[in-house]
Amino acid sequence: MIAARSFEFLSLAEDSAVTDLDYSDGSESPPDYEEVHDVEKMVQNVHNETVYSKGTIFTTSSTDSSLDMNSNNSSSRERILASTVFCIHRMEGCSWMGQLGRLKGHLNTCKKDAIFCVKSCGARIARVNMEDHIMYTCPNRAINCAYCKKPFSSTDIDVHQNMCGFEPLYCENKCGQRIARNRLKAHMVNTCAKRVINCKYCVKSYTADALQGHQIMCPKFPVPCPNRCGENCRREEMERHLVRCEAGAVGCPHKKAAGCSWTGHPSVVDQHLLDNKDYHMDLLLQKTRNQAEYIDRLKQELERANINKDGILIWKIKDFEAKMEEAKASEGLELVSLPFYTSACGYRLQASLFLAGNGAGEGTHMSIYIKVVPGEYDNILKWPFKHTISFTLIDQDPCRQSAVNIVESFIPDPNWANFARASKVEDPDQLGFGFPKFVPHGMLDLRQYVKEDTLFIKIRADPNKGVAV
Repeated sequence: MIAARSFEFLSLAEDSAVTDLDYSDGSESPPDYEEVHDVEKMVQNVHNETVYSKGTIFTTSSTDSSLDMNSNNSSSRERILASTVFCIHRMEGCSWMGQLGRLKGHLNTCKKDAIFCVKSCGARIARVNMEDHIMYTCPNRAINCAYCKKPFSSTDIDVHQNMCGFEPLYCENKCGQRIARNRLKAHMVNTCAKRVINCKYCVKSYTADALQGHQIMCPKFPVPCPNRCGENCRREEMERHLVRCEAGAVGCPHKKAAGCSWTGHPSVVDQHLLDNKDYHMDLLLQKTRNQAEYIDRLKQELERANINKDGILIWKIKDFEAKMEEAKASEGLELVSLPFYTSACGYRLQASLFLAGNGAGEGTHMSIYIKVVPGEYDNILKWPFKHTISFTLIDQDPCRQSAVNIVESFIPDPNWANFARASKVEDPDQLGFGFPKFVPHGMLDLRQYVKEDTLFIKIRADPNKGVAV
């Protein structure tokens, strides 16, 4: 086997080359062409810079060593080209081994073979290092600008980045912002918080971030009249303006009805009404709610003032005929009395009346009931309720000695749930206890129980047990 090491190209054909052929170190196999005549002379020609071109041998020494490859030694040429050799860059780490005739083709792709840089920088670089050279060291390599991302050669990148329009620079006004170089001037003129601006009212200079604070106090800054007369005047002249303006100021037409506190010049009243329709409506609604709450409080106070606290209630029922007709037409129509107390700090009671009857007396009698309702003093009273209850239909005969009243009474049973302590929340469906057949309808016409379309019922709660009044 032939070891091919550093040598100049030897052309045995158009695509074949070889240099020093060294097989004397004893580390490789003997040449494949040991028996070929004149091969030693051919190898010697290699060392004497012999060049084989297109089958013809040209030598720089004597012509005695010439060998005609086209005629007498064609078989030798073929056997030599078929010989096995190593790459000339074996010592540098290339492990290629093959026919001599294929050596040139291998050298075109050998990673250990030095070639000129593909970027035309002029450097000869081993193929295996070419990729790193192109990426990191080649002067002609393309490098993207860190700011605009455009590609530049390594020789031009530093110059470009020192003037790239996208490089962020700190504002020269020391506002703290970093702005692209191509926008820095516009920032300093238009948006920088530290740019100097003249107040257009007093013509003094301030930085942009301090100008608004200045205008709050600027004596020449125009401010609207607080009376809303429509005029704007300088802050320093406002006092003189108010002296003239306040004499003609008027209030909002809705001041009394809705409580609007606006005041202004008569010329802008219509505009005020037009611009504040929703506001005035909200004021009216709020005032209406306040008045409704006030009326409810008055009713409660009036009710408390009219509540009997002696255990007796005289219940006056007006428009008796109309209510009787309504009761007959509407099933279960109930009339409810005002509540009353058995004493100043006693039980709170309430009566209910069914003119058309209820339960066993429905359609034939008036029915009357009483129930215990939550009161103010329930926490200090004894329970269950034990007062004697009496109902009296009053005869309205002018001669009181001849009057014949109808009385029904009962003593509460302590076991009745109706007279246990009432719930804190009133139950409108609670019926109470009483008489479903209190008075027959036919009896109402026998005496003057109904007079001037009015009926009187007396209800009494007596703490004395066993006494029916």
